[in-house]
Amino acid sequence: MLCKVIIPCRTLSSPCAWTQIRARRRTRSFRQSHPFWSFSLSGAKPALKTMNSSSEHCNVSDWLRLEATVKASVYVVAFSITTSLTVVIIAIVSQSLQLRKEVRLVLLCHHLLCISSYCGLGVVFQGMRALLANSPLLLCWLVFGAQLSVGEGILLTLTLMALNTYLAICYPLNSPSFVDSAKYRILAGTWTTVILKNVGLFLIEGTSPTPASVFQSAPLCPVILNGMPARVIGMFSLAFLLSVILVSYCLIYREGKRAGHFNKSNIKARRTVLVHLLQISLHVIPTLIIIGLGKQCGVFFFALNLALFGIFAFAQCFNPLVYGLHNRDLQSKLYPWLCCRKKLLP
Repeated sequence: MLCKVIIPCRTLSSPCAWTQIRARRRTRSFRQSHPFWSFSLSGAKPALKTMNSSSEHCNVSDWLRLEATVKASVYVVAFSITTSLTVVIIAIVSQSLQLRKEVRLVLLCHHLLCISSYCGLGVVFQGMRALLANSPLLLCWLVFGAQLSVGEGILLTLTLMALNTYLAICYPLNSPSFVDSAKYRILAGTWTTVILKNVGLFLIEGTSPTPASVFQSAPLCPVILNGMPARVIGMFSLAFLLSVILVSYCLIYREGKRAGHFNKSNIKARRTVLVHLLQISLHVIPTLIIIGLGKQCGVFFFALNLALFGIFAFAQCFNPLVYGLHNRDLQSKLYPWLCCRKKLLP
């Protein structure tokens, strides 16, 4: 469907007039067959107006399919890398009783599982879009909702890891017993909150013109949660979690400096904190920009969206290295584990 500026024609019989009539018919046909593209999920404005604020020529279906093809390809690479590293790290942790008792490693395993699941669901969802799979709208929503939930789990587990490090450094005597006894309840409460929030947003924004339309096929798998309530809540959630992470690292740095761990000679400790902050910023900043801009059409916004997505995917691939294999305990177990695997091979 084309989003064009219509120039009035002088006569009805002119070629210009017939071109406009055919364009209107295509637009009407597309809206009738895909009602979720015709209405924004807040129920007020046409979705294509939000998709095109600057470009006169905007074929929404072509843009989305091209974007989905690129994203699906990137997700395949990211899924292969992250899953391979995740399997290695979880195998090392699961085979050591000492490592299984470490709360930070339990959180790390949850974090890596979220990353692998996010990339895997991204392959499925973007693949359905790129291949025009004509999947039922409800299936599209379920896959997208699951990906969104595990995506939030990535940042939530990073926040819990920062809080755990803060408690371990600033309260070394009291925090271990508390954290060990409450870790699974905290994780369960976190996941329950994420799921309930997303289900609530789906119910708020997922109102369709006809209830039966959720079972209709949708070639491009249109998503919801692009309206103002979801964007505001998403921005607030990201800002809150980022604030918690930054405050935790500031307190860790202050306590480490007071104890003499961040002096000029200890470059490694300072570099570790900076690497963690950089890695977190690569997760948060692209997401904030994408949520803030919303869906726009045009070459510039298309390139910007893919660039931000590439940065985010790049950060996912490096998370197992930064938070996992960089850990000394895991490094000490890695070589014996690899040797054991090598001996088992025929």
